[in-house]
Amino acid sequence: MKLIVVGLGQCGGRIADEFARLNARAHTFRNLDIITGSYAVNTDVADLSGLTAIRPDYEHRILIGSRKTGGHGVGKINELGTEVAREDADKVIETIRMAKRFAETDAFLLCASAGGGTGSGSIPVMTQQIKERYIDKPVYNLIVLPFEHEEITEDRTIYNVATCLKSSYLVADAIFLVDNQRFAMKDAPILGNLSKINHIIVEPFFNLLCAGEEKDPKHIGAKMLDAGDIIQTLVGWTTLGFGRSESSFFKSFFGEKRDFRDKATDTQKGTRALDQAISNLSLKCNPTDCKRAMYLISAPGKEINMDLVKELGTYLKSMAPEAVIRSGDYPRERGSFDVTVILSELIDVEKIRNYFTKAISLISALKKRQEGIASRQKDIDVTIHDIPSLL
Repeated sequence: MKLIVVGLGQCGGRIADEFARLNARAHTFRNLDIITGSYAVNTDVADLSGLTAIRPDYEHRILIGSRKTGGHGVGKINELGTEVAREDADKVIETIRMAKRFAETDAFLLCASAGGGTGSGSIPVMTQQIKERYIDKPVYNLIVLPFEHEEITEDRTIYNVATCLKSSYLVADAIFLVDNQRFAMKDAPILGNLSKINHIIVEPFFNLLCAGEEKDPKHIGAKMLDAGDIIQTLVGWTTLGFGRSESSFFKSFFGEKRDFRDKATDTQKGTRALDQAISNLSLKCNPTDCKRAMYLISAPGKEINMDLVKELGTYLKSMAPEAVIRSGDYPRERGSFDVTVILSELIDVEKIRNYFTKAISLISALKKRQEGIASRQKDIDVTIHDIPSLL
């Protein structure tokens, strides 16, 4: 599957930057191209300057709203982010359309933080505009939820998250939800922390996108998972995870005969990788709430057997009994079992519900606060009227 990735705002731009690195890795080590274009869109010049993998020209790092923001961002006011995105949407769409390999693109992926200003406000607008222009290609969102301390200290963050999620849900074909707090490392330096989180966010896409673009016959699975399978799986609220466990490949590679126990152990290792993928899901959820699911196993070809595939399928079905499950194998990795899992069409997400509840309470409290301020302002106007002016 080939994607055009558009990062909106600071967080979205950095994730798009990570996708550009992912494509370079696929090109170098697998001779595959999985990203047909990586773009960063922002109202802040400094944020655009901090990227490293996306090309530094104005066609790939796109500044919007410079007349209203002076190139210094929107200050977490996502309504302003929406306004400038609506005004400059044509600039972004035209730039994307001019990509050399645009015709090869299977879908769009727009990335943003829900708690910021530019990304939170612009991702619903850009999603809507792209869908209206390219009706034959699905448009997905990858939305990053804020850290707990941001929710506690900044009321505006809750409001931004709620409005962003509702607006995006109305227009996007599917929304990958990523909870920053699940991947936070408390003692690590903040810059390295965020870089590591971005890598963790993007890593599950690697085998998932490469599998359907593989050209070498020895790396094409018995049950190939292609763009069509992915498109049919992705609907509404979505989460994904990645798990890995070591295989017995190196024993056979170096000429050692594999013990009979190794074959049974392979199935257990595959199950452990699936367990890890579920525990590493980008958002905490109940698998029983998903209506569509998918898993992809990547391991040495000799170790992907029917017992393993059956065991993983049965295990996932027991966790998500109502889901339509698609699966595939990708005989590529050496020395490890890699399992990528997607749970989609989630009918209930507790964290999202909590955001909406908090936002409603916050809006009500703000209205009461504004009414109180207006009342006190009238009292000040009455008393200030009798004070002489020096002007």
